[in-house]
Amino acid sequence: LYVGISKYPAEMTARAYDYLSSRHVHCLVYQGRYNMLGRQPEADILSQCAGLGVGFVAFSPLAQGLLTDRYLHGHIPQGSRMTKSRFLRPKVLTGKLVAVLDSLNDLAARRGQTLAEMALAWCLRRPEVTSVIVGASSVAQLENNLRARRNTRFTAEEEDAIDRLLAGLR
Repeated sequence: LYVGISKYPAEMTARAYDYLSSRHVHCLVYQGRYNMLGRQPEADILSQCAGLGVGFVAFSPLAQGLLTDRYLHGHIPQGSRMTKSRFLRPKVLTGKLVAVLDSLNDLAARRGQTLAEMALAWCLRRPEVTSVIVGASSVAQLENNLRARRNTRFTAEEEDAIDRLLAGLR
């Protein structure tokens, strides 16, 4: 018997772990939204998972495509998710977000990565993160995403620069 949970708040996660443990069932994985733009699991879920020996799998590590080259400089390509989705609307692409994405892209280039590769590597840099869920629409896109594993180390300066950029969005 293998069990995983998804998107529980920390308090409910603790209750779920206790419930499962009392029945001698180990929760193997927690699936939660985690990316550079959505860092809520850092507040409690990641340490909670680590403390209990539960893997964390990040979904939406590319923030529905925002952390790719698709929307750089505020460009919204025809046929992109932003033109078709009810969850990712053009109004989220504010001037402030565009400036942050463009700056993150510059940092990724200095690291020898695309923005998407750096965003995936950024999630995978955490030892609590077991894996990321990527939705690739082509083999080439999957191959590009897999390149993120080549460099998941970030210098303190890179992490500080990312934190400063993202702080502007809060």
